[in-house]
This record gives sequence, C-alpha cells and structure tokens, in this order.
Amino acid sequence: MLIGAKQKSLLGLDITTSSVKLVELAQSGGQFRVESYSAEPTPPNSVNEKAIVDAEAVGEAVRRAVKRSGAKSREAAVAISVDAAITKVIQLPSSLSESELEGQVELQADQYIPFPMEEVSYDFEVIGPSVKDPDTGDVPMEASRTENVEQRQAAVEAAGLAAKEVDVESFALENACLLLTHQMPDGGIEHNVAVVDFGASSTTFSVLRDLKVTYTRDFAFGGQQLTEEIMRTYGLSMEDAGRAKKEGGLPSNYEPEVLDPFMDDMCQQVSRSLQFFLASGGGREQPEQIIVCGGCANIPGVSDLIASRVGIPTLVGDPLGQMKISSKAKAQGVKRDATALLTAFGLALRSFD
Repeated sequence: MLIGAKQKSLLGLDITTSSVKLVELAQSGGQFRVESYSAEPTPPNSVNEKAIVDAEAVGEAVRRAVKRSGAKSREAAVAISVDAAITKVIQLPSSLSESELEGQVELQADQYIPFPMEEVSYDFEVIGPSVKDPDTGDVPMEASRTENVEQRQAAVEAAGLAAKEVDVESFALENACLLLTHQMPDGGIEHNVAVVDFGASSTTFSVLRDLKVTYTRDFAFGGQQLTEEIMRTYGLSMEDAGRAKKEGGLPSNYEPEVLDPFMDDMCQQVSRSLQFFLASGGGREQPEQIIVCGGCANIPGVSDLIASRVGIPTLVGDPLGQMKISSKAKAQGVKRDATALLTAFGLALRSFD
C-alpha cells in the first residue's frame, strides 16, 4: 500500500465515476461480518476516469455515505487505479538491513519510475525468498505520482475522515478474492482463476495464481455504456435510464435491440482480455475458471453466455458466501450490490492485516 498504518477498523471506500461505496467489516470467530454499508452517487464531473477532479464534491458524497451507513470508524482505506500506479517485483539480497533495503529500493525505483522521485509516493514489502535465487528476496514495489495519492486523501479529509491507507485497486481486488475462495477449485491454490470486475466506466481483468494477481488489465468499458444506450434509445435522462436498467419496465424491444448487443460486447471484452493475457508472456496458461463481478454481473444469463463464448466455466462472484451481515447494514442492499463491492471489501479487509 502507498500509505499505511494499522488500526482497529477501516472503512473501505471505493470512489468511482458513478458512486462512492462504503463498507465496514468486523470479525468474530474467524468469520467476517458486514457491519456497515452504503452507496452514494458521485456528483457529476467530480471524478474523471478515476481521477478525482473535485475533492470537495466527492468528500460531500463520502460524508453522506458515512452518515447513511451509521459507520463508527473515522479512518478509511482508499485505492488508486491500476493505470495510475506502477507495480514491480524486484530481487534484492536477503542480507540487507532495513535501512540498506530502503536505499536499494529507492535506487531501483528510480530506474522504473518515469517521473522525478520527489513527485512520487512509493511503498514496498519483503515477501520471502525469491524462487530465482534463494539468497535474494522478492520485494514488490508500488508507486504513483503523489498528486494521485493526495487527491484521494483530500476527498476523504473533506468528509471529516482520515485516509489511513492508500492502496492500488489490483491489490485491493487480490485481497477481496479471499472472499471468493469458496467458489474456486481447491480454493484457488495451484489454479489460474480470472476475475473480471465490470465497473461503471471501466473494467478490470485480473488473473490469479495461488490467490496472487499475476496479470491485470484495466480498460474503458462498463455499465455506463448500457445506461447511455437506454438514454439514447428511449429518450430518458441519465437518472431515469439508470433506474430503468436496474428495476425494469422498459419496452419489449429492450432485450433484443439494447441489452443483447451489450452482452455481446461484454463477451468480446472478456475474450480480448484472455488473448492479451495469453500473449503477455511465455508459459501463460488459460484460466480454468472465470468469476464475473461488478454491477453488470447481475444481468441474468451473462455468466452462461460468457462461458459459452470463451469455453471456460464462468460464474457470478459471491463475496458474501462466507460472511454474515449485521442488522444495521441492511442485508437487502448489501446482497443486491455485493458483486460490485469487491474493491470496497478488499480495502475494508486491510483492518485485519
């Protein structure tokens, strides 16, 4: 994580172009419980392609989400997009002291980061001996321009909260996949599993091996395109189109003329991402399973359609499968939105690191 400090409870805050989603988790007897949850629309033009343009407006949406959720914690974890971050695993001698390690990471970081180091926030951790050389350790490093981190911090602080952790979305997603292991073959160990998180304006395609992200790709595609098509076809406002998309009541030509072509596009995006993954390096193996998440994952039949098009078993992610929901968190809303909460869940889980 780019900024981090341990404490008792963190609010997982997922800030996107369409909404602010807030999750607070608790743990008892080894089982997680959703303690608080709410979602608020992001003010128009306040977030542009995951970059926060108006921190005060976003902060107001966060404030509303906190109030509606009844969350007690005033400390939050947020994430920057994969596109705004540089991640690299470097190998360094295991014999280095902590201060020597820090100096070496900074030297190496300078090679990989295309910005002046004084404009960059970065973090690293040692995860153990390298498989390439037992005398060296694998050190994952993540970095981003400081302005990307400060945008997130400013929005959180405008809501009266403290941004205790700033993570990268791919790592938050990796963390959240611990909640999907009950759906994976052998809990995901020694298997390649693809997780496709369809957002409002962008989608993240990740491949995990042993529950670790080995490949990730962010691209511009999401549920907002379906909303805009509904607006154009039926002359509705953005708000009315979004409501109709979720609640139904559209004319009989909606499925064949609007929804079906959009589902075809979803399949094409998954197929292209699989091709990019397989071409990205030697020895890449086809994922044995695809888990679809995000708001679009709730479209009836979409997982079966993707499975039939790409020839890989596909199912809809169920992060609540092994969790309880407190009465305060309003189970109906949590269950309805669960597939779209992976990033928020992954951030909230940082409370238990």
